[in-house]
This record gives sequence, C-alpha cells and structure tokens, in this order.
Amino acid sequence: MERKVFNGVEVTSDENDGSKLFQKICGADSGDDIVTILGCLEGPYAFSFYHATSQSLYFGRDPLGRRSLLVHWPTVHQPCFVLSSVSDGVDDFLFEEVDTKSIFCIRFADIATDERAFLSLKDRVRSVSRIPFPSASGLPYASLLHYPETSPNSTMQAVPGRVNQDVPEANLPQIHDLDTIPSYLQAPVDRLISKLDESVRLQVQNIPQRSPGKARLAILFSGGIDSTALCYFADRHLPKDEAIDLLNVAFENPRKVRLQFEGDPNALPKHLKRERKKQMSNSISTQSHTSYMVPDRISGLEELEELRLVCPGRTWNFVEIDVPYEETQEAKAVVQSTMFPSRTVMDFSLALALWFASRGSGVTRSSLGSNPQPYNSDALVLLNGLGSDELLGGYGRHRSAFNSGGWPAVVEELQLEIDRIPTRNLGRDDRIISSHGKETRHPFLSLDVVSFLADLPVHHKMDPRLAIGLGDKMLLRLAMRKVGLRLVSSRKKRAMQFGSHSARMEGERRGDIPLE
Repeated sequence: MERKVFNGVEVTSDENDGSKLFQKICGADSGDDIVTILGCLEGPYAFSFYHATSQSLYFGRDPLGRRSLLVHWPTVHQPCFVLSSVSDGVDDFLFEEVDTKSIFCIRFADIATDERAFLSLKDRVRSVSRIPFPSASGLPYASLLHYPETSPNSTMQAVPGRVNQDVPEANLPQIHDLDTIPSYLQAPVDRLISKLDESVRLQVQNIPQRSPGKARLAILFSGGIDSTALCYFADRHLPKDEAIDLLNVAFENPRKVRLQFEGDPNALPKHLKRERKKQMSNSISTQSHTSYMVPDRISGLEELEELRLVCPGRTWNFVEIDVPYEETQEAKAVVQSTMFPSRTVMDFSLALALWFASRGSGVTRSSLGSNPQPYNSDALVLLNGLGSDELLGGYGRHRSAFNSGGWPAVVEELQLEIDRIPTRNLGRDDRIISSHGKETRHPFLSLDVVSFLADLPVHHKMDPRLAIGLGDKMLLRLAMRKVGLRLVSSRKKRAMQFGSHSARMEGERRGDIPLE
C-alpha cells in the first residue's frame, strides 16, 4: 500500500499506514495519548479527530506544514466553526492556516451552548505545544508539554533545533572548483548523499499504480540542481523498467513577447509607449506560433541529456507543458480561489506554475526535434525540491547577509529560514496540487535531512565568498559533482516563476502586493 507516514508507525509493505494510524488513535485512552502518537510521526499530514470518550476534537498539521488545513472561527456574519483543507475562495468565511506549533483541542463539554460563548470559541481552544525537534536524534519528533489550566497556549515552536552557531576562522581556505572535495567536507558530502538517498527511498516506495504501463512518479523538473538531484535518487529506488515523468512548464508571457519584438519600451515617451503597446498587442495576437523555450525549458532539456548519461536504462518522459496566455486567463479564477487565503501577486505566479505543472497535460517527444505526441501524466505522487535553498544557503539574501555582517549574520539568516518554513508556502502548494487529485512530497524537508543540515556548521554548507554557482549550496554542488552530475552541479539558481515565465505577465508589480 502507499506510504505517507515515513516513520513513527510500523507498517508492513501490504498494510495501509493511514488505517494503521487510525487504529492506534482510536485505541487512545486520553488526549495525551493522541498527542504522543502524533508526536512520533514523520511525514506530511493534516488531521481532525473526534475523541468520543473525552468529547474532544483534536486537529493540527505536521510540524513543517506540508499539508493544508484551514480554520474559520465563528464570526457574527458566519457563526460556525469550519475545518477544511481548502476554502474555495469564499471571502465571508475568514479562513486562516492552522498553526503548526501545536496540536489543538476543543472540549465540547466545556463550551456553553449560547451564541455569545460560541463566538469566543477561538479563545477557548486548548493547544498542546510541540517541543523543538531534537537535533539529529530521530524519533520522537515532538513531545507533549502539559499546559497549565490558566494559560493553555504555549509559545514553544515546532521547528528543528537551533542552527549550528559555529563560524569558521578568518583564514578558512576557499575551494577553487567542485572536482576536489577538501578533507573537512568529505564526510558531510557523503552523509548528505546518504540522507537524501534514504529520504527519497522512503517517499517513492509503494506508490500505487494508477494506469498500467504509465509512470507512478513525477518530478517537478526545471533542470536545476534540486530537481535533478531528486531524479538521480529516485532512479536508484524505482525499477528500471518504470518510466519517470519530468514535468516542465512554460508560459506564453505577453510582456516577454513584447520585449522580444520591440526591445525595451521604457526608453520611449509615454504617448509612444501606449501606441506601441497597441500595435504590439495586435501583432502578437496574430502570431501562429509562440516560442516556449523559456529558461526552465532550456535547462530542463540540457539536464535530460545528462540524466540519460548518468542514469542509463531509464525512460524519462520529459513532459512539455506549454501554457498559452489565453489558457492562463481562463484558469485565473480557479487558481486564485484554490490558493486562498494566500493572496499576493507572487502567490499567484507560483500557484499558476504549480497548477499547470501538476495537472500534467502536455506533450512528449521520442527525440529532440521529433513530432510532439499528446501526453497526460497519471502519476499520483510529485517530488518537489523545495527546502534546499533554505537549508543550504541558496538565496541571494544569504550572500547579502554575509556582505553586511559576516558569517554570524549568515547563521542568523539560516535560522530565520528554518523558523519560517512552517509558515511559508507549503499549505498553498498542497491546495493547488491536491486539486488535481495528486500530492507533493519534499525529500529535502524530511525531518532527518532538516536536522542533519541544521547541525552542520554554516561553512560546511555554503561559502558566500565564492562565485554564484559555486559557493551557494556548496555542499549539494559537491555531492552532485561526486555522483557524476557535472553540468547541473554548477548551474545557477533561478526562481520557478521566472524560469517558467509565469511571473509579471501584465506588468512589473511587486510580488508582495495583494491581488486586486
């Protein structure tokens, strides 16, 4: 059966982990027992469970927020309590993400039945906080902290322990290339390979077959180092006669097309800009063919060839998912309602890319330049490389932190990255991808990988003194070079919304601006 709980419940290959977990929870004698059971789990989950004996409703999400769970607390206009994985964009229901710091409990026996008391339900919810995960210690991943009756809400956070605070000496030698691993990094490189290999193994085993002869697994594939690393490890743990779908999305972006045809319009006076824009709109609408060779398509095709060399014998279905601007506009309403309560410009550009990519409807080719054939990916499980940049120092802000405050500032920034993981985009992404009846898994965010990387000194993971494509995510780059993926090991980072051209289709609005 399919495995979604990767640790914490003993499950044989022919058992269903959800059923096994449900049996354990149903057998719990108290709320403490329920929290203890859930505190030992590793895997993406969201749950609500009514414990009849204590007349209590328990609900919560996994500590990293990998599954969506929304809550609407009673209001005067909507005097009801609602838990849901999606909101459908209904504005008068004030949905918010359920906090990952705690497991929550409503004891109905303690709640008065009058409407006034019900409207204050949020203030009456009890929370059982998780302690920070013990670094590199395996299970349990969370422990029960009994709350005092006078102060039921604790502030302790469900995040991995503190990032290693050690900083290097000022004379730390710099590496000059990825071909030679310095002695102090040899063990970390090997351990990273081992940790990622095991994380992927646990997340790809026992995936059910949806359509005979078709791929069970798909990877959100940009040709970047993160998604290519997942391809490499997945290849090690799936039978060689099974195909793997590589989902590569590209958008027709009117702004990019205009720039291609007319150059930079910013040099023109305003009245000429308006006239030129009108002319170009007419010109673009008459084009019979739009190029979808966006940056992620180019790097994806390059990495496809490298994968075929390093991982021979595997059928890699490179699925070209081309999205015309008109189709983007048609999907706009459903994507925005599905991603709600996420509501910014950046939320939409990222959700748009994930929605079309996870739908899996595109074309494949038998060889580069051959005629495209329609293809629909039926894979139920999608691997996502999210988490690598946060844990290994892959963002430009990590380099900026070093330039302004040295190694201690980088350590502080990496701690912020880990602290923010549960409150970032994982719930939104789950809502988008699950709307197609599929699920995403994040091997870089397995708690074992997170704890391992948090434990490493900062200079074992990155070196902001080095060039981009070498010093950022240095440890992962060395690991990929060691396993033979030379091209991708030095590839520079590119955000999904820019690599696929899903961002800034109609202007230069900042990503943090709320949608209209």
